[in-house]
Amino acid sequence: MTRAFVFPGQGSQSVAMGREYFEASAVFKDTLTEASDALGYDLWDLIVNNPDDKLNQTEFTQPALLAVSIGMYRTAVSKFDSSPVAVAGHSLGEYSALVAAEALSFSDALRTVQARGQFMQQAVPAGEGAMAAVLGLEQAKIEEICASVEGVVEAANINAPGQIVIAGAKTSVQAVLPLLKESGAKRALELPVSVPSHCSLMKPAAEKLKELLADVDLKMPVIPVIHNVSAETAQSEENIRELLVSQLYRSVRWVECVEALKGYSIDGLVECGAGNVLTGLTKRIDKTLPCVTLNSMSALEEL
Repeated sequence: MTRAFVFPGQGSQSVAMGREYFEASAVFKDTLTEASDALGYDLWDLIVNNPDDKLNQTEFTQPALLAVSIGMYRTAVSKFDSSPVAVAGHSLGEYSALVAAEALSFSDALRTVQARGQFMQQAVPAGEGAMAAVLGLEQAKIEEICASVEGVVEAANINAPGQIVIAGAKTSVQAVLPLLKESGAKRALELPVSVPSHCSLMKPAAEKLKELLADVDLKMPVIPVIHNVSAETAQSEENIRELLVSQLYRSVRWVECVEALKGYSIDGLVECGAGNVLTGLTKRIDKTLPCVTLNSMSALEEL
């Protein structure tokens, strides 16, 4: 089979995610040990025991999800003895895709996303930002309504036809929700997150990330990586940096990313990481495109 791999982002985390892999795969276990050494704390203990609810704190969530995704990816590749023809990741998952494509080292990626999480949390004080899911309304209509209210509220994730996430200042997001429902949205529901990702409120975080990435070693990928902001591959190492920085405050164009992956004549997608969010989105984007998730060892064996 000709496969593309996709990697999920924040929101997919759960306590003890990857336990089956940890108990059955030496490759996965070694990956988590490597992650702990890079970060300076026991990441697997954090994932399993979740002290002080750290797994849901952005600066810990991001490296935890990345480590689990890469542990599953390495296990899968060792089983298949073959690599995907292309990769992509949703938001944070783009870093997992870059690691899988050997454009970014695992240790650098871990430290970068931990700092990225800190920058994001610092950019907007707790309680002042919000995100909301909007179902059953076209993107153009959502953007028109968002532009009609005061303050920042923008389309953040173009996840699937009729499934878009908006982000911005909490008061602005809350003001736009009833307007979206009046305009025909089937649902317009605020999400339980503290950081309004992929909107212009993240520009201060992006500036800090730009400084950090200037000192991070990046290489051109050995397999194509489809980026969130452009829905295309990068043209240079510097272009990768630019795309990662702008990703913080621009929309995730996930529908277009999946369409771009289809251009590699793939037989299907493999979701590699916790949960199955991207598998669900794929069914909404293209019902004819098979997508399986490797969130358990049994799923890996079936594949």
